[in-house]
Amino acid sequence: MVENDGRHRILIVEDEDNIALALDYVLTREGYAHERVANGSDALPHIRQNHPDLVLLDVMLPEVSGYEICQRVRTDPSLKGVKILMMTARGSAVERQKGLAFGADGFIAKPFELKELRDEVRRLLQPGTPEGQTRPV
Repeated sequence: MVENDGRHRILIVEDEDNIALALDYVLTREGYAHERVANGSDALPHIRQNHPDLVLLDVMLPEVSGYEICQRVRTDPSLKGVKILMMTARGSAVERQKGLAFGADGFIAKPFELKELRDEVRRLLQPGTPEGQTRPV
């Protein structure tokens, strides 16, 4: 969903305040409308109610994991257009494959470079970006 003022809407699902602040900084500078939830149990109701264009989704969250949230979003036909960029401190190839298997559109390892995050967000918000298409590692 694009806001009336033309800005893309992004939901940050991140329990660590310092990372959420960095994300807030980058997204504000890029001009995106964004909100944050800090635990997994609040994420899905928020996504269903607000239909953001993109969800920046931490893998390890209190109450419900990012993988479970991703899977639930992907099995809900009303949320088909929501893009998901998963974030984790466990940046192994196995974690990446697992995230993509659950339906993530992209995967980024923490700590990430701000430029890398900006580039991934822009890529995922481009019209016509196929689901599950990621850039090479």
